[in-house]
Amino acid sequence: MNEFKGESFIKFSQRFNNDLACKSYLADLKWVNGFVCRKCQCERFTQRKDFTRTCANCKHNESPTANTAFHKVKFGIQKAFFITFEMVNSTKSMSASQISKRYEITRKTAWLFMHKIRKVMKSSGNYPMDGTVQVDEFTIGGKEKEKQGRSYKTNKKKIVGAVELSEKGGIKRVYALKIDDYSSKSLRKLFEKHISLEAKVKTDKWKGYRPIKKDYDIKQSLSNSGLGMPEIHNVIHLIKSWIRTIYSWIHPEHTDSYLDEFSFRINRSIYKKTIFHKIIQRVINAEHITYKQIIAPK
Repeated sequence: MNEFKGESFIKFSQRFNNDLACKSYLADLKWVNGFVCRKCQCERFTQRKDFTRTCANCKHNESPTANTAFHKVKFGIQKAFFITFEMVNSTKSMSASQISKRYEITRKTAWLFMHKIRKVMKSSGNYPMDGTVQVDEFTIGGKEKEKQGRSYKTNKKKIVGAVELSEKGGIKRVYALKIDDYSSKSLRKLFEKHISLEAKVKTDKWKGYRPIKKDYDIKQSLSNSGLGMPEIHNVIHLIKSWIRTIYSWIHPEHTDSYLDEFSFRINRSIYKKTIFHKIIQRVINAEHITYKQIIAPK
C-alpha cells in the first residue's frame, strides 16, 4: 500500500479527501495479510465499492471499520481520520470542546472518540526502558498554599513518571501513571510495567524506593530542587503545563489515558512522518472499544 508519511495538514487533507479514501487506507491495512471470514474462515471474497468485503461462502459482510477502534463511528470516517491526525501530530493536541467546534460534532461525541484513541495509544509494556532511567513522583491538579514536599491529604492526583535517556543525555522515552500513594507498592507498578531489570535507575532520597532496590539497580541522591534530575523535571513541567492549558482539569479515572496520550507523542517525536500510519495500525488491531470501557476503565 501507499503508506502516508508526513506532518503536512494540506497533504493529509488532499490524500484523505473523502470517506472512501479513508476506507481504502483502512482496508489495505486491515487485510494486508489477506482476508479471512470471521464466521466461517473462508478466504475468498468479493469487494464492494465502499471496500466492504463479502465472504464468498457464508455471505457475511465486513467493512474496513468493523471490529476496529473506528467501529460504528457515527460522524464519518474522514472526520475520524482528521481528529486522529491532529491528536498525534499536534504538539499538545486539543480539548474535546475544541474538536467539537472544529468538526461540528457534539462535545460528548468528541470526548468519547478521543478517549478511544487514547486507549489505542496505551503502551503494550513489551519494550521496557533500559540504559539510564530517571524516576520521580509529582502531583497534578492545582497548588496548595503554604505546602511543600509530598502531599498526602489532598485532592491532587499523585503521579509517578520515568524518563529514559539517550546516549547523548537527551530524552528518549517517557512513561507515567497515576498512583494511590507514595508507598513502595504503588511506585513498584511503574517499574514492573515499564523499566527493565538491567536499567540504571536514578531517584531522589524518598524511602519508598528502598524496598525496590532489592530487584532494581537504583541509585538515590538528593533532588536539589530538581537540579539533580533536570530531564525528568522538565518532563514533569511539560505534563503539568499541558494539562493545565489544554484541559484545565481531568477526571481521576481517566488520568492514565491522558498520560498515555502524552507519552505516545513524546516517545514518537522523532518519527513524526510515520506516526499517523502507526496509530492507524493500532486502530485496526484494537478491536471494538465500547462506551463502557471508556467510562468504567476498571
